[in-house]
Amino acid sequence: MLVYLITQTLNGLFSAALLFLIASGLTLAFGVMKIVNIAHGSFYMLGVYVAYTVIQRTQSLLLGSLVAIAVVAAVGFVMQRVFLRRFAADPLAQMMMTMGFALLFRDAALMIWGGDPFTLQYPAVLRGSMEAGDVVFPWYRLFVIIVAALVGVALWTINERTLIGARLRATVDDPEMASATGINVAQLSGLVFAAGAGLAAFGGVMGGPILGGYTGVDFDLLPLAFVVVIIGGMGSLKGALVGSIVVGMIDNFGKALVPELSYFTLFAPMILVLALKPTGLYGRA
Repeated sequence: MLVYLITQTLNGLFSAALLFLIASGLTLAFGVMKIVNIAHGSFYMLGVYVAYTVIQRTQSLLLGSLVAIAVVAAVGFVMQRVFLRRFAADPLAQMMMTMGFALLFRDAALMIWGGDPFTLQYPAVLRGSMEAGDVVFPWYRLFVIIVAALVGVALWTINERTLIGARLRATVDDPEMASATGINVAQLSGLVFAAGAGLAAFGGVMGGPILGGYTGVDFDLLPLAFVVVIIGGMGSLKGALVGSIVVGMIDNFGKALVPELSYFTLFAPMILVLALKPTGLYGRA
């Protein structure tokens, strides 16, 4: 029983790691622009597809990751600067536009890459499993957990210890005052949106060898990302971390123990948090 609990906990942490990579970008974009980005799951999907194309030609997961992050971040930057910024004062219009982009990206992926599912290759050094007593756990999943933890530390350091982070916090607290002090809020918004897109693409690359890629993965993962940011609190990086762990554990144990109630075990905590603290665990009104 103990071995089973340890294994499921590690699997839950793996799910939490992927969710954090996706949800951190989503919550940062909301914190700066107050936009609910329905197309955020599409950035994950595009990351998988771009990395798949690169890895097929180079056999390098690292190169596939870098290209996927760069390409999807560029797509996100153009999307925000050219389209979404025109409706900065209308969140509903922004949300509907991101919904349109999500459908557009899905159809584009279907036309370019086809509808066949696939999985990404990863380095031979990460194949096999770690054995600690009776506990057996794949090395690659452990690698993803460590990478997500390092990304979390890097994001915290940038947000709390750098000038960029100070400008970002000022923009989140009071965009008008931040603009008056000389901060280019419009450019910062574009860069944050691009960074969020790149993080989602990186999550797609990390999850690709396990979850695979297919048209439709965007809307499969998007509800989980929204549950994370709702529980943790919109705009809170700490909330994204805590929410990812909560959702990853609940989703994994729920599917393992009571699969027929997996949706109930996933969404019930979200409803409870909304009832007791509508802003989420670490969100602000």
